[in-house]
Amino acid sequence: MRRRLPQLFWLTVVWVLLWGTLTPTTIIGGIIVAALVTWLFPLPPMPDTVPFRPLRLLGLAGFLAFDLLRSAVDVAWETVLHGPRARAGIVSVPLLSGSARAVALLAGSVALTPGSYVLQIDRARGTFWVYTLGLRREGDVERVRHAMLVLQRKVVAAVGTAGELADCDRGLAAGTEKTP
Repeated sequence: MRRRLPQLFWLTVVWVLLWGTLTPTTIIGGIIVAALVTWLFPLPPMPDTVPFRPLRLLGLAGFLAFDLLRSAVDVAWETVLHGPRARAGIVSVPLLSGSARAVALLAGSVALTPGSYVLQIDRARGTFWVYTLGLRREGDVERVRHAMLVLQRKVVAAVGTAGELADCDRGLAAGTEKTP
């Protein structure tokens, strides 16, 4: 029950925010709804806690903000220069972490980048596929693959455990040449 208290609290907060009034009735109703939701739809237990690394999270946020701006300029340039003849493709990238939270944050981070998104994640094969705009020259596929590997490393450094980070570094060192 102790592990469920934060969930109860945040569900109650969401309930109160949805109603837009801070009254005893809304709060009690929120607690009742939160208890029912928690009881009817229990979340699976998290095997470990999320590491708290504020500097690395800040670094990841800065990296993503810069990447967002750079990608927006790239997409605009590709559109202005080539219009309907703009070229895109699908790039396979090795998945360096098996952590569900790292993979989810990675997919969300790629989705933030204009001109790209994750099409599929195959955790069993350790690969994910990214759709990306602007594949025109020799080496563009490797450039995209390298950018995705760098992003994965930053995500794992921000939210992964020390073991996941070590696995990620080993994967970067050993597996980048043999990408599919």
